[in-house]
Amino acid sequence: MNNSVTQISKDGFWRNNPALVQLLGLCPLLAVTSTVINGLGLGIATTLVLIGSNVIVSMIRNLVRSEIRIPVFVLIIASLVTIVELLLNAYLHSLYKTLGIFIPLIVTNCAIIGRAESFASKHSVFHSLIDGLTMGLGFTSVLVLLGAMREVVGFGTLLANANLMFGEAARNMTITFSTDYPGFLLAILPPGAFIGLGLIIAVKNMIDRRSARMAAVRKNVETETSGACRV
Repeated sequence: MNNSVTQISKDGFWRNNPALVQLLGLCPLLAVTSTVINGLGLGIATTLVLIGSNVIVSMIRNLVRSEIRIPVFVLIIASLVTIVELLLNAYLHSLYKTLGIFIPLIVTNCAIIGRAESFASKHSVFHSLIDGLTMGLGFTSVLVLLGAMREVVGFGTLLANANLMFGEAARNMTITFSTDYPGFLLAILPPGAFIGLGLIIAVKNMIDRRSARMAAVRKNVETETSGACRV
């Protein structure tokens, strides 16, 4: 089981990251990530829906006929999104207004229905929970990283409007890099989001290629060593 959990976690965070590898959920990813707080808020909401939908789908996977499974999955996801939306509206109303239409649009996030269909409907509740958690956190990490890049370049700040999520005590959390920074409009607009996401994907691909080369070198060294030992 430990190996299975490790494998699921690596897939969610890195090898099969929904934003960097599957390229799913790009609409909210590119539209909302003008600041760290916006990205974090949407990421947490998406993670909660992912966890809930995976767990429920796994629990009923043997009760739902294959002919109607997709409509049932969509109904479950829509119900969970409604619950998350109402909670945000009640307890984090300012953040709810900032995120706007992108909260209900979580229903259309292909990453959620994709995990329900490809994983949760075929695995245990525990492993489905881990999958939903790690996929959600992997997606959230990209939202936060992209939001940080765009906020720093576009506004010259970091953690602006933290009070929207953490209350009035968090107003002093904002880091200002330059008081007279004029801003960089491209970073705030959708083209800046595409450029930022492309840079993140490029860095990930570079790391993957380097890891693959190092693994190949280690394998060759081990093969040569074992051959020498036989001689």
